[in-house]
Amino acid sequence: MAIKMFDELKISLASADQIRSWSFGEVKKPETINYRTLKPEKEGLFDERIFGPTRDWECYCGKYKRVRFRGVVCERCGVEVTRSKVRRERMGHIELAAPVTHIWYFKGVPSRLGYLLDMSPKDLEKIIYFAAYLITSVDPEAREKDLKEFEGAVDIEKAAVAEEFDAWNTARLERLEME
Repeated sequence: MAIKMFDELKISLASADQIRSWSFGEVKKPETINYRTLKPEKEGLFDERIFGPTRDWECYCGKYKRVRFRGVVCERCGVEVTRSKVRRERMGHIELAAPVTHIWYFKGVPSRLGYLLDMSPKDLEKIIYFAAYLITSVDPEAREKDLKEFEGAVDIEKAAVAEEFDAWNTARLERLEME
């Protein structure tokens, strides 16, 4: 057996599109196994349609059994007839409503995410746990429009406060004159 020598090795994070391309399907439910039938739940963490059959050469519903149906996808249950060993190779994915970060990139010392973004771990923690937010880009035209509307609202509010103060002040002066 020949030994292969490497000049370099590059390890990087996979993009969301890359992960979706590797995936055999989306996991939509947190369920694993049905407690009555002891079979994997559909769209769950052990779904046979995503990861492959639990028994060699047999689909979920049992319509196709034996090696002669190799590669056939069952019309009833949607499971491919193949070896159960593929469950160790296949990968699924979960679509999340908001982006997340792995704790190793955030809490590691030094914080790799903080170093990459040039942010302190405290500020980064606020953003990760939605206590603060970070503006990445601003539309100048929309900003000008909103700024004009905001200034108009501030002017109206200032006038209302000034009127209220004048009314309070005149009432106070009248009370003082009465005494």
